[in-house]
Amino acid sequence: MLGRSTLLRHLGITLVAALLLLAATYGLEPFRNFQLATVAAYLCATAGLTVLTGLNGQLSLGHGALMATGAYTVALTQTRIADSGATSGWLLAVSLLTAVLVTVAVGAVIGLAAARLRGPYLAGLTLAVAVVVPAVAITFDEMFGGEQGLSVPVEPPPLGLGPYFPYERWQAWLAGAVTLLTMLLLANLVRSRFGRSLRAVRDDEIAARLAGIHVARTQVLAFVVSAGCAGLGGGLLAVLAQSVSPGAFSLTLSLFLLMAIVIGGLGSLAGAVWGAVLLVALPDLTHSLTELFTLSPAVAQRWEGNLPLAIFGVTLIVVMIAAPGGIQGLLTRIGRALPRRRR
Repeated sequence: MLGRSTLLRHLGITLVAALLLLAATYGLEPFRNFQLATVAAYLCATAGLTVLTGLNGQLSLGHGALMATGAYTVALTQTRIADSGATSGWLLAVSLLTAVLVTVAVGAVIGLAAARLRGPYLAGLTLAVAVVVPAVAITFDEMFGGEQGLSVPVEPPPLGLGPYFPYERWQAWLAGAVTLLTMLLLANLVRSRFGRSLRAVRDDEIAARLAGIHVARTQVLAFVVSAGCAGLGGGLLAVLAQSVSPGAFSLTLSLFLLMAIVIGGLGSLAGAVWGAVLLVALPDLTHSLTELFTLSPAVAQRWEGNLPLAIFGVTLIVVMIAAPGGIQGLLTRIGRALPRRRR
């Protein structure tokens, strides 16, 4: 059972985060609000991957494909809703919920297979998923739009907010509200008995089995929770971009997600926040670096395609040497060291 004090603390943190998000959206320009919404969407995926890899010890190289599953589900559902002529604002929540349910089903199938695999075999399975899902979208182009992808019809902000309410601010509110609710649920899950079972299985499967924990079931449930979060993040990205295509969910995205949670702090939901911020800040950094040099369009395009992965790799090496616990681990050590120095 989750203690009442822990639940109240989590609710308090969520409320403070919501107020900060609300204040930030009024002080940021439209493009920054869009970036804030994108961070929130990626945070759903990085938080779910943290539960799977950081807390349960299962390595996944296919979370980009799970995000694609959620994104395409939202696109197909929203298109069907638009064709039916329905205009209720709550229908977007139905699309996102459908995306979660579909990816949960996919995650359950993968999790059942993953529970029998370890190490490189598990990585190989999830890597195959990362390759197959975009290929399916290209092969069945009549349904999924091929390389061009699908558009995602989205209703404008509610009329109650006013006729000139900035659309990017509404996007930040929408993505932020969904993500804060997800983080609240995950934080409670991590501190519950199930969260302790996750960590026990990660640390020693034999000891966990002797303690009465059903190891295979725990691993499958971890994959299910993580897949649902990834599908929700992919669905939010589809809503924000109002389009979805296979190129947006390539194998590179799966690698970025994994490196992001390691750099942010593996095994910590706060580290997942840092990882999501890096995923959005990296393209801006890459674009700024390419502008420093005079390059031909072809070279600049090739550089922008490969430079983010190189920067992430270098950052990962530096962080692992300087701060093995990631950014959040470094901040935690600094916070603990300050009171000692004062004493």
